[in-house]
Amino acid sequence: MKMQIKEFAEFTGVSVRTLHYYDEIGLLTPAFVERTTGYRFYDENSLLRMQEILFYRELDFSLKSIREILSSPNYNKSKALNEQKQLLMLKKERLERLIFAIDEAEKGENVMKAFDNSEFEKYKAEAQERWGNTDAYKEHAKKAKNYGKDKWNNLAADMDVILGEFAACMKNGNTPDTEEAQTLVKKLQSHITENYYTCTNEILFGLGQMYVADERFKNNIDKHAGGTAVYVKDAITHYCNK
Repeated sequence: MKMQIKEFAEFTGVSVRTLHYYDEIGLLTPAFVERTTGYRFYDENSLLRMQEILFYRELDFSLKSIREILSSPNYNKSKALNEQKQLLMLKKERLERLIFAIDEAEKGENVMKAFDNSEFEKYKAEAQERWGNTDAYKEHAKKAKNYGKDKWNNLAADMDVILGEFAACMKNGNTPDTEEAQTLVKKLQSHITENYYTCTNEILFGLGQMYVADERFKNNIDKHAGGTAVYVKDAITHYCNK
């Protein structure tokens, strides 16, 4: 699937201006931009990302919070969806309570308790804390606080170069445990530490697993060459188990 920005906007119900803004703040960037025309294109991974964003927006999360949650190193999509479902159920119950309260208010009844949203807000705060309350998350939020669009684009480009080097290393016949591959793992770890958060071996190992388990990451890495994601994961695993 490949859509130009206007088509993607119509499909998702989000304005083109909003998509430009999401790109500007690093929340949702196009899958690629055609160099000669500047046209922005979105793909299936873009759609999955947008779905996650829209769920959070429906739950009244700020754009800043959404970006921090989705970029958190401990973000688990499956668990997050379950949390979102619970929050939406609480929101649904509140709306039903308010609808009933309108009927009671028409009868002259005191319905102030119907406006109590404390349970929803408490669950929301707890869920957000579970998704992002780690030292790595806090460090990432602090480092990325003043990152602009150019900075995010440069970081993404630097990461892409490293992944391309992994692909070239694999094509040259180097197995994941060779010095060449292990040097690239160290380079990847340093890049993450310098620009996002302290990437311990434990965190690095988890990232390696995610590169294969999450189709979005796997597809993005394998664009360099089929099997690159698994190669990176295996190289990271060897590095962390030395």
